[in-house]
Amino acid sequence: MAFRVFPGDYASLAEIATFVRQVSIAAGFDSNTVYQIETAVDEACSNIIEHAYGGEHRGDIECQCEITAHSLTITLKDHGKPFRPDKIAAPDLKAPLKKRQAHGLGLYFMRQWMDEVHFEFMDGVNVLTLIKHLPG
Repeated sequence: MAFRVFPGDYASLAEIATFVRQVSIAAGFDSNTVYQIETAVDEACSNIIEHAYGGEHRGDIECQCEITAHSLTITLKDHGKPFRPDKIAAPDLKAPLKKRQAHGLGLYFMRQWMDEVHFEFMDGVNVLTLIKHLPG
């Protein structure tokens, strides 16, 4: 298991990506899947900074990565505003580009790229669990 705590600011995103990339490679994923995992985590961490904390330098992001025989589990924790995924409308992917919102695809892409995405809020902590199953 690998665990790190990062400052909740956009400058940390590159360091978080490197950490997640190294663990994903160690788990045995191909380069395309590593990119998907890295991008899903980047989107999640950007959302933590922007939405949970309401800006930079307002809290930390805890990142725990665990490799098992069947999957990679990445758990992100923050102490920001509670996140309610059920309150997020699904994006209208059939709407013309000019009518689509500039934001709002992050959760959609996390769910596309990862095999499982779970949100919890308990004892003042947002817990996001992202799981990618190993091939085979």
